Amino acid sequence: MDQPTLDLSVDAAALTAQLVDFRSESGDEKALADAIESELRMLPHLTVDRDGNAIVARTDLGRTERVLLAGHIDTVPIAHNVPSRLDAHGVLWGCGTSDMKSGVAVQLRVAATVPEPNRDLTFVFYDNEEVAAELNGLKRLAENHPDWLTADFAVLLEPTDTKVEGGCQGTLRARVETTGRRAHSARSWLGENAIHKAAPVLARLAAYEPRNVDIDGLTYREGLNAVMVDGGHAGNVIPDSCAVTVNFRFAPDRSEEEALAHVQEVFEGYTVVLTDSAPGALPGLSDPAAAAFVEAIGTEPAPKYGWTDVARFSGLGVPAVNYGPGDPKLAHTREEHVATAAVLEAENKLRAWLTS
Repeated sequence: MDQPTLDLSVDAAALTAQLVDFRSESGDEKALADAIESELRMLPHLTVDRDGNAIVARTDLGRTERVLLAGHIDTVPIAHNVPSRLDAHGVLWGCGTSDMKSGVAVQLRVAATVPEPNRDLTFVFYDNEEVAAELNGLKRLAENHPDWLTADFAVLLEPTDTKVEGGCQGTLRARVETTGRRAHSARSWLGENAIHKAAPVLARLAAYEPRNVDIDGLTYREGLNAVMVDGGHAGNVIPDSCAVTVNFRFAPDRSEEEALAHVQEVFEGYTVVLTDSAPGALPGLSDPAAAAFVEAIGTEPAPKYGWTDVARFSGLGVPAVNYGPGDPKLAHTREEHVATAAVLEAENKLRAWLTS
């Protein structure tokens, strides 16, 4: 197969196909990062920097406001869905079409075709979003070059079906542990069954009533659910340990510490061991830059159910929203696809917002 190329003179839909044809599974983004860097360095109105396989390009026109457009260039492992395929209905199929090479294509087109925007622009293309958080290229940039990410407002071009989604939920996982005494199952009265002791944990989850929280006119629904039960040693042994792993998706008005305290309160009397957590992000739609963006896009904003890297921008004090072409429900599927009309819509709306 010939090495794919990038041509920023084509529209965002055609550019999406070119991006998809670059294999860029997490950890293997170098070829695509090289191509993006090469194309951006040919644009005289941009200053380009690189950290690993993350590329940052900026205008410096002295505008009173700076907007950051961000997207990750990696994909999940390819599932026999590369190269891209355009069908007769204007639908582009292939790995990353929705998550999120169509959003990256929109970024690149804006970078190439808006040399004098009404706001200064920063474009961030980063690696390793689809894997462990410690490998995330945006996290690395925030640690190594926080000045590169300075902005008044950020748009993360994750797939949202071309709707504005504000902020994101936080997420926490913890093990709720029980202990017992091991015994032979033929003499079960000599033991204490730790799995049986977990029954009240499940009962509390079944009875749990999650909050609905209104923030900036958006309603965030929380959820606390068992996602895994771990216990048992053999088919003839009374288990002496059991753990129910719970996942708490919490509204962004809670901090990680407050979320953990809430889970500990729900499971008072049990050992609760935190395994991982990530903060949510407030929508920030009352910020003037965010409000102007929502007005320019022209759709009713919605809350983001799930976690995205807008939380990293929130941690840097930068209001951020999610907005991009593609259906998030198609992300990571073998049938991943995007309507080319949606890609062109996102390209045109962003260009209009930045030039009006």
